[in-house]
Amino acid sequence: MNYYPTLAILLWGYMSLWFVISLLKRRNDVADVAWGMGFVLLAWTSFFFWGGRGTRGVVAGILVSVWGLRLAWHIHTRNRGKAEDYRYLAWRREWGRWFYARSYVQVYLLQGALLFLISLPVLVINRSASGTFGFLNGIGVGVWLFGFVFESVGDAELARFVKQPLNKGKLLQDGLWRYTRHPNYFGEVVQWWGIWLVALGVPGGWFAMIGPLTITILILKVSGIPMLEKKMAEHPDFAEYARRTRVFLPWFPGR
Repeated sequence: MNYYPTLAILLWGYMSLWFVISLLKRRNDVADVAWGMGFVLLAWTSFFFWGGRGTRGVVAGILVSVWGLRLAWHIHTRNRGKAEDYRYLAWRREWGRWFYARSYVQVYLLQGALLFLISLPVLVINRSASGTFGFLNGIGVGVWLFGFVFESVGDAELARFVKQPLNKGKLLQDGLWRYTRHPNYFGEVVQWWGIWLVALGVPGGWFAMIGPLTITILILKVSGIPMLEKKMAEHPDFAEYARRTRVFLPWFPGR
């Protein structure tokens, strides 16, 4: 069987299963939990499907697994015991009688397609002979580690802030959130650029830039920062916070 079509079919089945789970749980935000684990599934399936060889493939699989499983667990614990995420609730109201069809296509199948594109660095690695794990690949691991720390610390700071009753109605502006309004998104993007650097040196490595470019565009222009900024703008302190804090790239706050 062909490498990429086989993985695409596997991913279609995986996302379809999560659509069924969403129907049983009556909440579409389970797609956010499926997101991270889907990358882990593709990484290791592609590794073993193509013979399971090479240091680069093992390293890429570990990096994706640490990122994907941490993200899935973080989202699961964040959503547990709460109402469905506000984005999905809004779509539930907007889509009306077309809710189920549009959920399957626009939430699960579309996310599956984007997941496949973003995973390209890992898929290219696992399809190629290992080659030498060089200096540039080591830099990629370092970049990934920097992004992972940024994302996980940012998420932890926000989770801790939200749990404090005294912070109800307040806007987090300390820690990493002092330097960027979206440290978790910044860290996520950086990690995928790091994984792409690990992919350089194998055939198709440059082409796999599609992966980090896709997630960068998604977060900056589509479903990440724009949607969250719109919600944050409702907070009375947001205008001042936005005036002195960069939206994405971290930097010292302005006066």
